[in-house]
Amino acid sequence: MRTLTALALTLLACTAAPAVAAETIVIEDLVEVIEYVDEGGSERYVATAPAPIPQGIARFGPFRVLDGNRAALVDVTDSASPAQFQAMLRAYPGIATIEMVECPGTEDDRANLKLGRMIRAQGIATHVPSGGSVRSGGVELFLAGKQRFADPGSEFAVHSWADEDGREAKDYPADAPENRAYIDYYRDMGMDAPQASAFYAMTNSVPHADAKWLTAADMRQWVKLD
Repeated sequence: MRTLTALALTLLACTAAPAVAAETIVIEDLVEVIEYVDEGGSERYVATAPAPIPQGIARFGPFRVLDGNRAALVDVTDSASPAQFQAMLRAYPGIATIEMVECPGTEDDRANLKLGRMIRAQGIATHVPSGGSVRSGGVELFLAGKQRFADPGSEFAVHSWADEDGREAKDYPADAPENRAYIDYYRDMGMDAPQASAFYAMTNSVPHADAKWLTAADMRQWVKLD
């Protein structure tokens, strides 16, 4: 569940899996925004086509360990994700890259931003393979990579957050805490002040009920990719 001060962005789409044993999770072939409101918070997603999800050799919440050096992110993050990430690194301390295979977003934005800062502090790289899909709160996790790689054929999606009263980023003053939370995060991920503000404005250029889809080449125009 994502709260007013946590901000809100969650999307769901499809991708390709790394070369490991995989199972296919079938999602109804549609595009739909769904919102649930509960005690001041909300969660929502955009569902699209089926996505093959790697099983890996171990599971820690939304993470699948692929081998001693790589983990895949294959599901929505939530309040438990930071602790699950820590547990994964205790068990597999050699993980240096997160393969962003299927990244719908988050159910708890404060936890998601905490997770992003943890990824950054560990110096872990983020990689979106061809067919990989990173949406909404997943984009913040992609930006957390000490190095960021996005292959041709990968996709990204952003949109405005909305609170439990239906207010979006544009409905708050630019310097309101609800807006500063993202800009401060982007600064922590290496952007300077103008870059952080411009990128945040781009993410809010479409309303909450819609989505702006970006290719790897599009993302390269906004943020540094390796």
